[in-house]
Amino acid sequence: MSRIRGKDTKIEKSVEAWLKRNKIKFRKHYKVIGSPDFALPKRKIAIFVDGDFWHGYDFKKRKNKLPLYWKEKIKRNMKRDKKIDSKLKKLGWKVIRVWEHELLDNEERLKTLLRCS
Repeated sequence: MSRIRGKDTKIEKSVEAWLKRNKIKFRKHYKVIGSPDFALPKRKIAIFVDGDFWHGYDFKKRKNKLPLYWKEKIKRNMKRDKKIDSKLKKLGWKVIRVWEHELLDNEERLKTLLRCS
């Protein structure tokens, strides 16, 4: 568990490289509610890159195979994510949450999300 990183993960580094290549000005771990992985403060866009396991992707399918500790941990994470999204939206931020598996070898997904904002 000690090898699992909360910041600067491989997928975050690839998103950062993509943002830089496309000359999009951003801040990492911006000091706003939830500390988004990337923020575009002038446009009030918060980008969260959510790990599939930790944030509950396919949780309904997986939960029966998980020990109680992990079920509760992931439920808390999912609840916290919703709360953060709600608070940011009330402050006028657009929240973009992208699943880790969506970005692996798929930079088009991020480009599409940013184009829509």
